[in-house]
Amino acid sequence: MSCNDKGFDGKMHHDQSCKVRSHQQTPLTDDAIDLQLTAGTPTFKVPVVLAERTLQVVVESDISLHPSASEIKRVTKNAFLDQVKLVPVRFSRIGTTDYFEVTRAKLFVSGYIRKDIEYASRDCYGSIRDRIAEVPFSGFAEITEDEFLNLPIIGVSDSNTARFLNDKNEIEPRLDKYFFQNLVRYNEQPYGELLGANFFELDFSPKHTKRGGEFDTLREKIVLDLHLKVLQVQQWRVAATRAIPMFDEGTLGD
Repeated sequence: MSCNDKGFDGKMHHDQSCKVRSHQQTPLTDDAIDLQLTAGTPTFKVPVVLAERTLQVVVESDISLHPSASEIKRVTKNAFLDQVKLVPVRFSRIGTTDYFEVTRAKLFVSGYIRKDIEYASRDCYGSIRDRIAEVPFSGFAEITEDEFLNLPIIGVSDSNTARFLNDKNEIEPRLDKYFFQNLVRYNEQPYGELLGANFFELDFSPKHTKRGGEFDTLREKIVLDLHLKVLQVQQWRVAATRAIPMFDEGTLGD
């Protein structure tokens, strides 16, 4: 007899063998931890958001299908980025330093749309076919000063040379003697982060296909809204409060 079978008397009977072992959990004492707070102005080196932009990508492609299709069942898509590069084109000096804030830049983006196309053949009992295609795209956008959330920072390198007179007659320069000084500043490279992608797409056969017919090429017109975040690691000093956890002596709950 199973757990809920009817007996000979027509009534439901419960089989004791259906019970499973369980363990009752014991509630634990839960107390807040006190914090020792100290105000200060610490220096942080953290990723800073430079801009959050939506770029619209428009592409068209022809995708071959083998074997041929009679009906498209489903198409799933994902966006992949190969490159997000910020190229500064206008600057503003920071005080009297050799560091500059970027007030205008070109944002270069490239990547591809990975499509997974599921389709049916003309056979009545045929299996669903699968075609994976990667549609590349590339382009650029301009970011102006008022579009930056925080301005990128770039330091320029410097080099100097000193030349000498001939120590014999003091009227001719020496061509074999130079003094060189080079100052090289290494900068944090701005980088991109993919936030999301919104696809608008029209798929169709470039050749008219009658009902029950087949087609071997799928033409796609895609509008992609690409949501990006551009960041740069920068050093900031901010007003903050340091919090150090303080543990009570003795037993919790006393």
